[in-house]
Amino acid sequence: QVQLLESGGGSVQTGGSLRLSCATYGHGCGAWFRQQVPGKEREGVASIFGDDARTRYADSVRARFNISQDNAKSTLYLEMNDLTPDDTAMYYCAARRTDCGGFLWESHYDDWGQGTQVTVVS
Repeated sequence: QVQLLESGGGSVQTGGSLRLSCATYGHGCGAWFRQQVPGKEREGVASIFGDDARTRYADSVRARFNISQDNAKSTLYLEMNDLTPDDTAMYYCAARRTDCGGFLWESHYDDWGQGTQVTVVS
């Protein structure tokens, strides 16, 4: 299993922005998940997949979050805008090595990072 490495989390005020990064991604098929309560199922928020870098978003973040990757597909990003306290969570990046469908469920992905905390204060 490849260990991914997230960075960019922190504390921000409501309405602010953060950009998360995920290093050693290298697959062209990845996603961001978040876990708002420890031990609960992680929620898929955005994915990127295919040679044409198609994207998929959860309804809760659509139009506010943007997933992207660098040209070498070595780093995955999540740009988060207009943040609210409901976005407070541990954010994880995930990657799948083959047969990518860009689905927003945990079992679709092979490799995971250890998470980066995002806290939005009002």
